[in-house]
Amino acid sequence: MIPRIQKRGQRTIGLLYYLYGPGKFEEHIDPHQVASWDHNAPDPGRDPAATLKQLQQLLDQPVENIDQAQRPGKHVWHLSVRNGAEDRILTDEEWGDVARRMVAAAGIDDPEQGAGCRWAAVRHADDHIHIIATLVREDGYKPDLDNDAARVQAQARALEAELGLRRLNKGDGTAAKRPTSAERHKAKRQRRERTAREELRETVRRAVTGATSEEEFFDRLAAAGLLIRTRAAPSGDLLGYKVALPNDRNKDNEPVFYPGARLAPDLSLPRIRERWSGDHPDQAPSAGTPVHGTAPSPSDARRRAASAAWTAIMIVEHGDDAVAAAYIASAGEVLDALAKTSAAHTRRELRDAAFAFERASRSHVRAERGHDRALRQAARDLVHGGPVLGRGEDGATTAMAIDMLFFLITAAMHWHAKKGHAQQAAAARQAAEHLRSAYQAAAAQSLGVLYQRGRRQGRPLLQRQTVLLRKALPELAEQILAEPGWYALAATIADAEAAGHGPAALLSDAVARRELDTADSVSDVLVWRLRRLADLPADASGLPEHGTVESPPGTRPASPRPTSRGRQARDEAAGNTR
Repeated sequence: MIPRIQKRGQRTIGLLYYLYGPGKFEEHIDPHQVASWDHNAPDPGRDPAATLKQLQQLLDQPVENIDQAQRPGKHVWHLSVRNGAEDRILTDEEWGDVARRMVAAAGIDDPEQGAGCRWAAVRHADDHIHIIATLVREDGYKPDLDNDAARVQAQARALEAELGLRRLNKGDGTAAKRPTSAERHKAKRQRRERTAREELRETVRRAVTGATSEEEFFDRLAAAGLLIRTRAAPSGDLLGYKVALPNDRNKDNEPVFYPGARLAPDLSLPRIRERWSGDHPDQAPSAGTPVHGTAPSPSDARRRAASAAWTAIMIVEHGDDAVAAAYIASAGEVLDALAKTSAAHTRRELRDAAFAFERASRSHVRAERGHDRALRQAARDLVHGGPVLGRGEDGATTAMAIDMLFFLITAAMHWHAKKGHAQQAAAARQAAEHLRSAYQAAAAQSLGVLYQRGRRQGRPLLQRQTVLLRKALPELAEQILAEPGWYALAATIADAEAAGHGPAALLSDAVARRELDTADSVSDVLVWRLRRLADLPADASGLPEHGTVESPPGTRPASPRPTSRGRQARDEAAGNTR
């Protein structure tokens, strides 16, 4: 249940015409009252003798009874209350009770407080009602409406539980402004997937991703095709900006501009500058960071993103709250950059993950910038590394980066949940699900190659790797050996040994202080962690094979998801016969 207090107005009759009228797009059906201040207000929707003018005069009577100088400038209060599409349809009686509870919570008309304001609740659709009230009480005093929005939100949460509706999370005032109904209808008319406000928010977020100066930020906005207007002080200092889509016009054919702060709280110019404040040019670049002016390859950029995410998980799980908040915000930048440069088969899921996580990137915990420099640099590297085709090393390192980001986003979800940030935790959970789907699309080919290489290893080598796994990870070994991904991990262990690494130490490091409970396949996760730690090529198709066994002529490679007979053969090769 979503209650929304609209802007206050001056004309009671104007709002009544809208509530009882056909709507802007003929969407109003059977407008009628479900409740009113005295249970007996005229209802022009059901009573042929009642008129909108009569109802307006009754609503405005307390306002007209006081001196002109004492009347509020905008005396019309308007609240809409909407249910979700998946909620059951409430009866008129239930909506009437909702209306009475809402006006009492807001301070409009509480029966226990005596004289209240006059109001009426109108229903013109199955899923919502509108409440109109005039802001002078029967005794001539004005109502106390401080924090009315918070109070009606709290009442909505109680009503959801009582009426068996979908339970929404409590807001904290850090969410981006939702599109208005007019914006949604406009997008529908223009056959846009998202409203102009949402498109602009996504475009601005991508423009700020990894940017280090105002000049670079505004250049990116212009390159994205947005119209830009800036606001400057008399001294010439830049104070703010607003943007518009070239083809989003108002009735006068003028572009509709949105200030950054109206797109999202962290997209105002002062908040964007806070990100840059943590980028200290005098600091030495981190290991692997390219020299200024050079661009990393797409695969190198993805490896750096995976490494930065790996380090960030520890900070989010165990670091100071202000530092953790900075890392979580910068994780959103990495997601934006990865979505912007991803291949076609992962782009949609990554874009949806970034769009969902936007809500999780902000909270009332103020981020302490500077500590998150590695993540912001990773986002910058991704942008400057450019797009990928999704094949070979680029495709494999994309899977590696998504895998690491999945666990970072999951850590952010747990952090928000511990802080009681319900909406942010839910957004992070949604983003993680999109990342899971993107990972499956990105990793399939590379893991398939590793699986085949692992399958072709000789039985003595597989037996030795099985013994090593059981010694290094005794609590996880049997689960890993039962997974289809074991062969891909076995091939990775062999590659690490061939590169001069001790695989037992790598395995221990890969699981140390990093949760694996949310992984669909522990073996898949360990593949990418070992390949990153050992600096192995993510795409192993060109590497030499180890201890291979010749397949009989004419046989086909095994499937990456073995059948029960395939699992039996794998167990026998690894020495797991029972």
